[in-house]
Amino acid sequence: MSVDRSEFRQGWKVVAASALGIGTGLSPIPFYTMGVFVAPLSAEFGWGVDQIMLALMIMTLGAMVMGPVAGMAADKFGVRRVVLISVALFGVTLAGFALSNGSLTLFYINWMMMAALGAGTLPITWTRAVNNWFNANRGLALGLSLLGTGLFGAFAKLYANYLIGVVGWRMAYVGLALLPLLLALPVAFLLFHDVTDKGATGAPAKVAHRGFTLRQALRTYRFWVLAIAFVPIAFAVGGPIPNLEKILGSKGLDAQQAVQIASLIGPSVIAGRLIGGWLIDRFWAPGVAFVLLALPAAACLLLTGDGVTATPAIVAVLLIGFAAGVEYDILAFMVSRYYGMRSYGAIYGMMYGFFAFGAGFGPFIFGRMFVQSGHYDTALLYGAIALLTGAALLLTMGRYPTSESLPGDDARPATGG
Repeated sequence: MSVDRSEFRQGWKVVAASALGIGTGLSPIPFYTMGVFVAPLSAEFGWGVDQIMLALMIMTLGAMVMGPVAGMAADKFGVRRVVLISVALFGVTLAGFALSNGSLTLFYINWMMMAALGAGTLPITWTRAVNNWFNANRGLALGLSLLGTGLFGAFAKLYANYLIGVVGWRMAYVGLALLPLLLALPVAFLLFHDVTDKGATGAPAKVAHRGFTLRQALRTYRFWVLAIAFVPIAFAVGGPIPNLEKILGSKGLDAQQAVQIASLIGPSVIAGRLIGGWLIDRFWAPGVAFVLLALPAAACLLLTGDGVTATPAIVAVLLIGFAAGVEYDILAFMVSRYYGMRSYGAIYGMMYGFFAFGAGFGPFIFGRMFVQSGHYDTALLYGAIALLTGAALLLTMGRYPTSESLPGDDARPATGG
């Protein structure tokens, strides 16, 4: 399949705005920066690490509930409108942590509000427009759009840590909030348009209106295959990543080595985004997914046992990072190919809920098993089994339906301005 450069000439603005919006949104910023706020919050308010980390679980549950709502709103009112409002509200609620007064209840409420109001910054919304602008290069465009999670997530961690040292943790939250407010919001306002928006210049002449409604999708076996498959996949990929330094340290690697090897997760995520996106444009996505998501099962096995050396540890981290880079792309791509764009936001939003469930509980379960047993081997073995099971389920998806075989086009996308 040849690369249709005209798609990128027309749609690069949407890809760039999406990468910036996703990268400074709800998906990466709280997760990547939470660790650097633990020490100052604990020192000021006396909160335990477990009490602070519980906030991530609360946010995940909020995203599970509100993700589908954001997707449905994008389908009904237009994705541009939802994105602009949600980016602004996410920034405001993120800055709200600067007002923390020592009440854990209010701290948790702020996390829930941030998840609810910032759900429109999740990939659910941005990828709707990307899917509409791209067809031949859809996988690669999705990969480029989702690069922001790795790039800005890593930057935000360093940025927040620097601000805490210079201006304190309260102003550090304000500084983080400026990323979506001063970067993503104006760029989205200027560059981000769905193909049906009035300001969309150079949009494709034809927009596919055919596809499943959410109700129709829920009655298909493929919906439940995707949903069920991505719970163990998200658990097994998401579980080891926050625990990597401890996993490597428990195998005998010194602290510096562990940090250096764990840092390879960032470049491997980027590689997964780009290579995975390129591959699913050219080959059957479930087959690509089976190979790329089953390989990290070997990574889990490489990290079990005693005395893991640097070389197998590096290979394992690269494989896990690669899978983390490709899972988002493949899920978004398969929703668009199997269900069309008619109710993409609602369907992907529901799928994201299942994905978030696995990803949200993975780190906790890995950490809990370590506390109970003193090692990660059991959790890693479960992770290997989960990856193989989830990846194998995707092979039952069958061929992509043709455009003509999708349900009718009586419901057209909203033309949000």
